[in-house]
Amino acid sequence: MEHAEIVQPVSIMAAAFIGLALGVWTAFGNWSGSLIEPFLIVMLFFVFLAVDGSRLREAFSDRRFTGTALLVNFVWTPLFAILLGYAFFSGNLDVRFGILMLLVTPCTDWFLVFTGVAKGNTALSSAILPLNLIIQVLLLPVYAWVFFGADLSFDAATILWSILVVLGIPIAAAAAVRLVASRSQAAARAKDSVLGYNDELQTLFLCLAIVAMFASESQVLFDNLVLLAEMLVPLMIFFAVNYLLSSGIGKAGGWTFDDTTSLIFTTMARNSPLALAICAAAFPENSVALLILVIGPLIELPTLALAANLRLGRRRRLGLQ
Repeated sequence: MEHAEIVQPVSIMAAAFIGLALGVWTAFGNWSGSLIEPFLIVMLFFVFLAVDGSRLREAFSDRRFTGTALLVNFVWTPLFAILLGYAFFSGNLDVRFGILMLLVTPCTDWFLVFTGVAKGNTALSSAILPLNLIIQVLLLPVYAWVFFGADLSFDAATILWSILVVLGIPIAAAAAVRLVASRSQAAARAKDSVLGYNDELQTLFLCLAIVAMFASESQVLFDNLVLLAEMLVPLMIFFAVNYLLSSGIGKAGGWTFDDTTSLIFTTMARNSPLALAICAAAFPENSVALLILVIGPLIELPTLALAANLRLGRRRRLGLQ
């Protein structure tokens, strides 16, 4: 089993329970909320440090794959997220907003692991990663304004400033490190050494943010246990529909099995850490939405592991290597 299949979901669940314990039995929860954003900024630094922007051009070399993935991720998925929100939580604005924030951000890290486990076209998936990251950063505030601007206390200037801070700091820091590394062999070796532990460092700071989040919101969580259990159904519907939709697109278009697998995982996997960072900075008072963004990976990661096993089984039945 690969790193993201075992270490990350187990670590996230352990962090959630540790945060709950600290929030219930200690005073940590009274001030832990101030730690969420710094931990997420550090986590995003490692995310951006690992993103190879030079591969952006490669995403346009396969226009069929790239165009289809962008349509599913940034046209179909936002509309589907809104539909799911109204279908299951028509009377709860905060939950609908949390669902939107969770589902409109395609993953830029662990989906590659599951693509590799399922023997998909990881080169193609890697090429589209920077494009997915750029577009979701640009469109996330647009989706929030279009679908919820009239209902939420929505100050566009505040939202844009929050996004600038929570994304600008790690992007600038990662760019500075890359610049220094390009001019110094010692710095380049140090950067490569850090990148060798990039997944572990991302997981560490994500888990620290989750500990702080669950500690600060422990009472809100206990007040919404039924609601959080109800999140399982709409999220499983989302994953199942996108799995079947991507499979159908690949089959109808005569795609290779590997390319179809890549499309499945780039349209199923979500970038909840990025959405959590933006939501924590822009909507810190929306406790329910923040909890949904923390709970999301607990459902998502086992589901992606199941999808990988389904693709491997299908691959064997087709007699593919």
